[in-house]
Amino acid sequence: MLNNKKILFAILFLAAILRLSFLSRGDVVNDEVFYGFRGIGMMDFDEAPLQTTPPEWTDPDVPFWTKLSFHDHPPLVFLAQHFSMAVFGVNNFGMRFPSAILGIFSVWLIYLLGKRLFSEKVGLFSALIYAVTINAGYISRLGLQESYVVFFMLLAFYIFLKALEGNKYFIWLGVVLGLAFLTKYTTFILVPVFLIYLLIYRRDLFKDKNLWFGIVMAILIFSPVIFYNYKLYQLKGHFDFQISYLLKQNTPEWQVEPGKEIGGLQERISALPLRLLSSNSWLFLALFLAALCVYFKQRKKMDRYVRPVLPLAFWGFFVFIILVIGPSYRFLSMLSPFMALGVGFIFNYMFETYPKRQKLLSIGLIVFVVFEIFYFYNNLIAYYPVGPKFWLSSPIRAESYNFGYNELDKYLEKELVGKMPELTFTTKYKFLEDVKKEGLDKALANKFGSYPALIVYGGDWNGLARLWVLERRHIYEGWPILSVNDYFSYLMENGFDYFDRSGFGTRYFIWPINSTAGEVEKSLMQGEEEIIYNKRGEEVFKIYKL
Repeated sequence: MLNNKKILFAILFLAAILRLSFLSRGDVVNDEVFYGFRGIGMMDFDEAPLQTTPPEWTDPDVPFWTKLSFHDHPPLVFLAQHFSMAVFGVNNFGMRFPSAILGIFSVWLIYLLGKRLFSEKVGLFSALIYAVTINAGYISRLGLQESYVVFFMLLAFYIFLKALEGNKYFIWLGVVLGLAFLTKYTTFILVPVFLIYLLIYRRDLFKDKNLWFGIVMAILIFSPVIFYNYKLYQLKGHFDFQISYLLKQNTPEWQVEPGKEIGGLQERISALPLRLLSSNSWLFLALFLAALCVYFKQRKKMDRYVRPVLPLAFWGFFVFIILVIGPSYRFLSMLSPFMALGVGFIFNYMFETYPKRQKLLSIGLIVFVVFEIFYFYNNLIAYYPVGPKFWLSSPIRAESYNFGYNELDKYLEKELVGKMPELTFTTKYKFLEDVKKEGLDKALANKFGSYPALIVYGGDWNGLARLWVLERRHIYEGWPILSVNDYFSYLMENGFDYFDRSGFGTRYFIWPINSTAGEVEKSLMQGEEEIIYNKRGEEVFKIYKL
């Protein structure tokens, strides 16, 4: 019979397979672009003319403090992706790898929390459930912040429980909270959760020096962002994007507020159940609701199970914060760990309460796990999901849908590998010129051959995919890339033989199949034609190499 250590290892191995397998699949078409693109060079610039950044405001004499944080988020996620892409390359895998690793560690933390709160069996049940449920996997397979947020949230929760039993752990809690704050501001919700618990149950700990040392550690670790905001306020009279939005400060530099179009409170409340249904399997949600019903019905009989109150309180706090910031799929992932703990708790309760039905309960658990693995694979790993919506396929698939941008990326990689641009365009800012020079120097050091290529694109694109597939090569590697409009603007200003005179020997024209070409675009459809297909075998791009 397997012991608990082997069972835990098997669960973590399953979690690793589900999170790391085919991690590069799925086009980069959501907010992970904003982190990965800037993480390449730890540079706060993403070609957003309506949301400019401090390096743009201060160029050419960009002060050092602009590198301490980013205008819209703290720096830790960018930094993790920066090191990952330095190891694995600037690609989907390199950008997403830290999320996957933290997702695996989060499964382990769920086990530790379940074990400490209830029993080792509850920890194993909960870890198994969290390993296979789709919302936990979704954030682990994308380069979003929430996988980091959930990891630090669970680690802080675990260390908090240990600190209640041995107050020296408050120093480590401060370290973890400081790192959590460097990940995303939503992690500040941990402070009132811990504070309220201490005020109600352990006011004596406010006299403990370790608690205050922990607070100092958190502040010290977070201090680069504090200093960044202090200097930003000196420069512009407001703090960074998230804090200024919260404080309703005037920010003329940021004319758009992406991610803030969340509607009124009533709209958010009504959207929450639908978003939960869209980002979790119906079976997982049904079991969680059943777990709540059983707990509240039987709680008086569960004298030795008094600790469900704490994860339930966490869950309630996060429901509140989600109603404030909006029920996006990625934010709902903060609820999944506590839902998994609830389902794991009830599974264990049922096994202990009904010993004569062990076989039936075991079959039910196996059916649930197999279904969740299928649902996970069908919506997160398979190129396209099969089966009816809601029952077998989830709208969450759209977060990394296979439009064909990955295939275009591979084509460009094949064409440009081992080469460097023979000609480049001068960029608007000195700090971008420095970044480009760094990329060219690296190519020279690798003895890449020069290639006089010009890349022109037109038609309808997903803007984030274009930033990842095209603009990252323009900014970080120096490849000359132009839109159709900019291409013809150059010709109108400099003569129709301008690019020939300049020495561009090869021109690529990239055109999305679903766009309607006018006479101007058709004039560029010359030379060797290459068709890019998506994973369904549908034509998505035509590339003309002249």
